[in-house]
Amino acid sequence: MLSAFLAARSSEVGGLIVGDVDWPNKVVTIERQCFPGAGGLSIEPPKGRRARRVPIIDPLEPVLRRLAMQLARNRPLLRGPRGRVITTATLRDATCWDELVASMGLQGLRRRDLRHAGATRFANAGVPIHVVSDILGHASVETTRRCRALQHG
Repeated sequence: MLSAFLAARSSEVGGLIVGDVDWPNKVVTIERQCFPGAGGLSIEPPKGRRARRVPIIDPLEPVLRRLAMQLARNRPLLRGPRGRVITTATLRDATCWDELVASMGLQGLRRRDLRHAGATRFANAGVPIHVVSDILGHASVETTRRCRALQHG
């Protein structure tokens, strides 16, 4: 849900901390990604190397509030089995991704498709393409146009 409603990569969702949620302005700042790397967990800037702000749409707000409830600003928004930062593999396993998509008859659905679905949702809601491009962190609007084309076959 976070990937789809924030148009974020699963590694970016795993890197979110409570302080990334700006309640007064209703935006989430994506400024890091978390993934397993050589020698342990890697926390780095997002793929485009720059932070981006994503509006919090109404269906996402209660989910974010539940996840952030009673946590300090510097705590991970999602936690792994031992309360630590969650990795992309742990996120896949925690959601039973393969079984979930198979049960829905969507065997070809990839987690990155949720990011594309989020981009399409913003565009279909009338968000200008250059703003959708910023939300996704794309350097070029043409990259965003290709992303949207994936959703429309």
